[in-house]
Amino acid sequence: MIQPAKRVREVQEYYFSRKLKEVSRLDAEGKDIVSLAIGSPDMPPSKLTVDKLCEVARQPSAHGYQPTMGTCELREAMAGFYKRWYGVDINPQTEVQPLIGSKEGILHITLAFVNPGEQVLVPNPGYPTYTSLSRILGAEVISYDLLENNGWQPDFEALERMDLSRVRLMWTNYPNMPTGGNAQQQTYERLVHFAHQHNIIVVNDNPYSFILNEGEKLSIMQVPGAKECCIEFNSMSKAYNMPGWRVGMCVSNATFISWILKIKSNIDSGTFQGMQLAAAEALKKNTDEWHRRYNIEVYRYRRTIAEEIMKLLGCSFDHNQVGMFLWGKIPEVYSDAEELTERILHKARVFITPGFIFGSNGTRYIRISLCAKDKKMAEARDRIATL
Repeated sequence: MIQPAKRVREVQEYYFSRKLKEVSRLDAEGKDIVSLAIGSPDMPPSKLTVDKLCEVARQPSAHGYQPTMGTCELREAMAGFYKRWYGVDINPQTEVQPLIGSKEGILHITLAFVNPGEQVLVPNPGYPTYTSLSRILGAEVISYDLLENNGWQPDFEALERMDLSRVRLMWTNYPNMPTGGNAQQQTYERLVHFAHQHNIIVVNDNPYSFILNEGEKLSIMQVPGAKECCIEFNSMSKAYNMPGWRVGMCVSNATFISWILKIKSNIDSGTFQGMQLAAAEALKKNTDEWHRRYNIEVYRYRRTIAEEIMKLLGCSFDHNQVGMFLWGKIPEVYSDAEELTERILHKARVFITPGFIFGSNGTRYIRISLCAKDKKMAEARDRIATL
């Protein structure tokens, strides 16, 4: 009998892929599920972004293959983004690589830096793709704890007690998803020191620094020496309302970027020129006022509704969270988060994410997405209130 490759047995179907099938079935049965589960911005990109896409799409010469390293315009805009928002100088020719989203970047970086059997450090709780792609590629996943009583920051004393001799990469994500723990300059400084000390590459995933975050925008690349040992992802998906466009970036030193490009150029080609030039337009021309409206004001209002839902469910939460989710701890009456989310799904017809999918430290937490229209969020609240 034909069997799949061993790597297929290393992972399960992505939780949302599996669960959305059930939600679709319930919708087809007339249940009308309100989804507060996935972080896919429901608002449009800026008008100038869409206009640029349409303009380029009408040009007969725009539809050919594009360079894997990205167009000059996009790389320059991405370097300008880092200078404008983080005060970091990035060489657009050698220190930035456009990506087809961060998931693709996780794949390419793991292929570029980790041999089968070597180890990667993955946060618990954390983005499930850090774990799944590492396993698919034959790396050994070593979890490190993020805990509420430490503000969801790494415990560096615990990390130092670990055997790090086979660790090649450490995945970090600040502002943090799913917990909403904000980026901290002290954490970034300690991560850079840790990377230098142990010859480990720290990869910081940083797509949420604009969402409900009115303070200074932080990047690990602001720390002296970070380029030598760190890579940072950023994305157009969250802050620019472009999740379906699949435009992201990674920045680092020229050598690391060249290794990533060597892998990437053997796997895919550059994205459509129209999307690249439209993304460049957004990076250069979206105003502070646009970001305030779409990254702060809309999410702030929805956040108040999400907090009301958490209170109705008896969950506790940190009011200082940032990002497009609200993370809350469930009451003791429930054995785990899935017991609560399944009850909400089938009794109130509202889909909320159980925290166990992000790791064992999420077992007693739930996550509410703010990526639903105001009326839908209010409807979800009102349904839950009747339980």
